[in-house]
Amino acid sequence: MPPITTHFNLPITGMTCASCAGRIERTLRAVPGVSKAIVNFATEQAHVEARADSMPALIHAVDKAGYSVMNERLELAIEGMTCASCSGRVERALAKVSGVRSVNVNFASERALVEMVGLPDPEVLIQAVNDAGYTAREITDRQTSDYRARIRGNSERTAMGFAIALAFPLLLPMLLEPFGIHWMLSPWVQASLATPVQFLIGARFYVAAWKALKARSGNMDLLIAVGTTASYGLSLYQWARTPEGGMPHLYFEASAVVIALILVGKYLENRAKRQTAGAIRALEALRPERATQVIDGVECDVAISALRLGDVVSVLPGERIPVDGEVTDGESHVDESLITGESMPVFKPFGAKVTGGAINGNGRLLIRTTAIGAESVLAKIIRLVEDAQGAKAPIQRLVDKVSAVFVPLVLVIALITLIVWLSLGASWETALINSVAVLVIACPCALGLATPTAIMAGTGVAARYGILIKDAEAVERAHNINAVVLDKTGTLTTGRPRIASVIAVNGDEQEVLALAGALQAGSEHPLARAVVEACRARAVGLAPLATSRILPGKGIEGSVGNRRLKFGSRRLLSPGMNIPAYVIKQAQVLESDGHTLSWLVDAGDRPKVLALFAFTDQIKAGAAVAIRKLQERNIECHLLTGDNVGSAKLVADALGIADFRAGALPADKSDTVRKLKKSRVVAMVGDGVNDAPALAAADLGIAMGSGTDVAMHTASITLMRGDIMLIPAALEISRKTYFKIRQNLFWAFIFNAIGIPLAASGLLSPVIAGAAMALSSVCVVGNALWLKTWKPGTAR
Repeated sequence: MPPITTHFNLPITGMTCASCAGRIERTLRAVPGVSKAIVNFATEQAHVEARADSMPALIHAVDKAGYSVMNERLELAIEGMTCASCSGRVERALAKVSGVRSVNVNFASERALVEMVGLPDPEVLIQAVNDAGYTAREITDRQTSDYRARIRGNSERTAMGFAIALAFPLLLPMLLEPFGIHWMLSPWVQASLATPVQFLIGARFYVAAWKALKARSGNMDLLIAVGTTASYGLSLYQWARTPEGGMPHLYFEASAVVIALILVGKYLENRAKRQTAGAIRALEALRPERATQVIDGVECDVAISALRLGDVVSVLPGERIPVDGEVTDGESHVDESLITGESMPVFKPFGAKVTGGAINGNGRLLIRTTAIGAESVLAKIIRLVEDAQGAKAPIQRLVDKVSAVFVPLVLVIALITLIVWLSLGASWETALINSVAVLVIACPCALGLATPTAIMAGTGVAARYGILIKDAEAVERAHNINAVVLDKTGTLTTGRPRIASVIAVNGDEQEVLALAGALQAGSEHPLARAVVEACRARAVGLAPLATSRILPGKGIEGSVGNRRLKFGSRRLLSPGMNIPAYVIKQAQVLESDGHTLSWLVDAGDRPKVLALFAFTDQIKAGAAVAIRKLQERNIECHLLTGDNVGSAKLVADALGIADFRAGALPADKSDTVRKLKKSRVVAMVGDGVNDAPALAAADLGIAMGSGTDVAMHTASITLMRGDIMLIPAALEISRKTYFKIRQNLFWAFIFNAIGIPLAASGLLSPVIAGAAMALSSVCVVGNALWLKTWKPGTAR
């Protein structure tokens, strides 16, 4: 039979000309199984006919050619999952859909994050989930999703209430017996109470079990359905064989009470799971739906979705800021605590940047919109938290493997229990009840909830205090960190340097300041901002900048008027360049005093130094305490900076850092991190573009949120404010979260390791087994929720 051929449409990014399209075509045609490949440069699409299983090879070929296949992400709400084996089955079903690159199904949040090539068709994914025996829908509005979850929760509560009301009379004789009261309901009454619990309220277990069997799999529902049906059937058998007028030994209470207890456990478990997702709901609540737009001095109330970049909005005292923007009029203190974790209001003068979701304090502000929708800071924070909570920690892979074989293994153990008891001469009644107890007490729910609930609780509470953990894997890596490499400027220091002195070779400070200011006007580098601020303070006019380019690790080069200039570190100085002796001597003095030095160079035909700039930057408050906390945990601290030796030594000595390296280029920083990784587990902390390679090279990258987007995208953890105390706090919450994961997994495994043998030995009745099983899941989720009590100040 010839292989099935299908048609793929791959959206390609990175093409700049028609030759790129040709190169991709040739690469795709070389892939085994490809019969046709046409790349359209205008639409940026590749149309490929190939074997149905060729998608991974096609993507790899495009990547190898130097381009990339565009991915889209879709979030689905999954209903009907009852244990970890269910989430694994949904994952496998979605992974088989053509075009799916990765799938993460989170049993705790009941969400599936699907990454697909090109524009995904939600209906195809939903159908795949339905075919696997579950229900799926696309999440487009979280408020609607939460509303549906509440409706489902109310339905669960109602079913639980009826089950308890019907099962309690069956349990009552057992409760009264220790007090010497021997009372029993008639068989007809017992059957009347147990039947609706078993087949109406418990119908969900039969439906889910049947779907699992059709998918040639097993789940918790199968164990419950088999176990309770056996108890119910045994009761009917005992009743039928008892002579009229006799009182048979019935087990209706076992089937009904087990179902009621399991429903109680699932209800409490689901309530607790919703609490672990409270961080995202709290962030979503920060988004205002309306804003006051100002057009030609006239204010009008508009929907947030109607705003565009550059629009001006008015925010009165006490109102929530609707957009990311810049203050164009007014000044006020702004409460950003729910976004950055900063407890004190932050003063926002003219020109300051503000974040949507923050609360305006005591003054009216006019704000020009600089980011809307998915590009806003709040939207990015929510996306990061969702990604972290939806991702799987590496330790979860072991749990998934165990869960996949757990139910079949329990069925085998239950069958062995039945056979062994019968072989020992026990009655069918005793053997079957012990076998039922094995089925009831064994449940993979606790295993499936152990990791995701801890991840959701830990990342959620961290986000509340301004610590954004990008992925679950970062939590596992962070708890092993034993070395931290720290950048200086913007990390250990405030990142707001000021000019301490200017030494002009020709003696005209105003002129060299004007040239340096013109060259640095468009730069976001802290030293550039210091130069521009000095020009503004001294009312120095800036000439227009014709061209400019960054010199990585050195500085900046550009043309001001008819002069080509360079501004930056000592590396700009070429050998033999004429530098007055008094300037060299002054540079040595300033550097030994811990100043950062920058040189302004005329880069014409005969390069020469025009001026020397000396900058000073304050060490952040709390930096010494943060370093001491890290060292108390036996974490080595290393200082790595592109600044001069004198400045680096001053900061290192003040903070008690024994190992420091100055004058490091971006490549030097990443090389240093790689060398340290050979003997240590390394975290890199930085905030600038030049820190990005080192952040990527480290075992764990931590970006200061006051830094650049490049650094934050590269890092695994982002600190939303420049408080250096968040570094030990980030490692602490990661360590606590990982500890909770291990703790949960330990108790889940131990529970089954102890409970199943006890049930098989006849030491547990089905009722006690059902209560224990329900309690195990509630305990695991409750244990994870303890993380919500964590505060940065509790780090030790």
